[in-house]
Amino acid sequence: MLDLNKSETDAPEKASEGEAGEAAGPLHPAPLRPYLIAAVLLCAVYFLYAYVRFSHFQSPSWDLGIFEQEVRAYAGLHAPVVDIKGPGYLILGDHFSPVVALLVPLYWVWPSAVALLFAQAALFAVSAVVVGRTVQQILGGRAGLCATAAYGLSWGLQEAVKADFHEIAFAVPLIALVCRALLTGRWRAAVLWALPLVLVKEDLGVTVAVVGGLLAFYGRRLQGFLLAAFGVFSFALTVLVLIPAASSAGTYDYWKKIEEDGGQQVSPLDSLLGILDSSVKLEMLVFLVGITAFMALRSPLILLVLPTLGWRLLSQDSNHWGMVWHYSAILMPVVFLAMADGIRRSRGSKRPWLVSYANVAVPVAAAIAVALTQHLPFRELLRPETYRADARTHAAEEALRAIPAGARVETDITLMAHLTGDRTVYWIGGAPGTAPDVVAINLDFGWSRPIDDPVEYAQQLHPEARYRITREAGSFVVMERTTKAP
Repeated sequence: MLDLNKSETDAPEKASEGEAGEAAGPLHPAPLRPYLIAAVLLCAVYFLYAYVRFSHFQSPSWDLGIFEQEVRAYAGLHAPVVDIKGPGYLILGDHFSPVVALLVPLYWVWPSAVALLFAQAALFAVSAVVVGRTVQQILGGRAGLCATAAYGLSWGLQEAVKADFHEIAFAVPLIALVCRALLTGRWRAAVLWALPLVLVKEDLGVTVAVVGGLLAFYGRRLQGFLLAAFGVFSFALTVLVLIPAASSAGTYDYWKKIEEDGGQQVSPLDSLLGILDSSVKLEMLVFLVGITAFMALRSPLILLVLPTLGWRLLSQDSNHWGMVWHYSAILMPVVFLAMADGIRRSRGSKRPWLVSYANVAVPVAAAIAVALTQHLPFRELLRPETYRADARTHAAEEALRAIPAGARVETDITLMAHLTGDRTVYWIGGAPGTAPDVVAINLDFGWSRPIDDPVEYAQQLHPEARYRITREAGSFVVMERTTKAP
């Protein structure tokens, strides 16, 4: 067995003045090697799951294609135009995420959507190192590796891996580093790790402001005030100036997620009163803190979840409410490091039952994570059929081979991320007047109305052109334009 309390290279560190926790003391040693091994294993699991789904054409949304088009544009030293969102669409007018440009060197070497999936797997694995070692240093014993397993298998990360790549992959390790710095009293590091969050996504400026508030709570009032002001200013600048300036509509479209429900206006009061009006929201909140054996609730660090939870619970879009998609990934490092702080605080409690519970909370959290995995995406990795290519996969591969490299293609989600590497790709029905070279559709995609005549459907989309079927494979139909481009 590894003795994680002994290390030749890591010496106990003294926490600085203005200690973050009530019962804080010297930090325990935490050798890096076991956590690097754990990170490599987690990265392999994340990437394996993402790659198998990708290779079997199981992408759940258009997002992977969108991000590859963005990175591909940056790699070509062009403005980040994403034609999937509309011909000539500047993606910075949708979300402000210039941080994805950091993927350009990887994309130069590996020009594929798969490179983005690998990058996300690696970033999540790095965050596991930060979380696990921090827990080890704060709590000692073998808590760190237990926490690494619980965190690495947490439902927020599993669902994010299932949802393909998103820009929040960069926020996960950054937030972990911010929380680590706060818990170990490294105030300057907390500020420096928080600053780049405003380049990941526009709403994270509010999270940065809360980091400033926590710094003030821990006694660093000037640093806290300046960071909070920076976060608020950055949020206002991006949603009121930068995004509208890049948007063809001249507005920040995502206000509508709060203000409208099915096209109907929703008053601010109704939005506020509806924060907990769904069992889906309540389930998500219970599982968010439940995976830490509820110990995260004993730490001020838990306040960092409020900005993200705030816009999600106010949103009228039910996709934002629950445990699926990628929205909870950035909350995972917060709750697990808040758990470590909560346990540290509880160990000094005058209530014996709380002390006893705190001493077993990490193994309980690990047991919860393992038990939940039976109902989460990674369970599929244990099934042999997960790795077998079925008839649908072979049909999709045949359809791909029928689409020439360099073509302008209009398609649905099924083939999209497989085409964006070397074709110009449009969303089906989202590129009027372009007369793409190829229209490729999956008849089983889940259309609101069945498509009985694919050629007629293509010509309804583009009356200025004519199309003919060049390949049919299973439910996939590939049609080429027979007339000259307008």
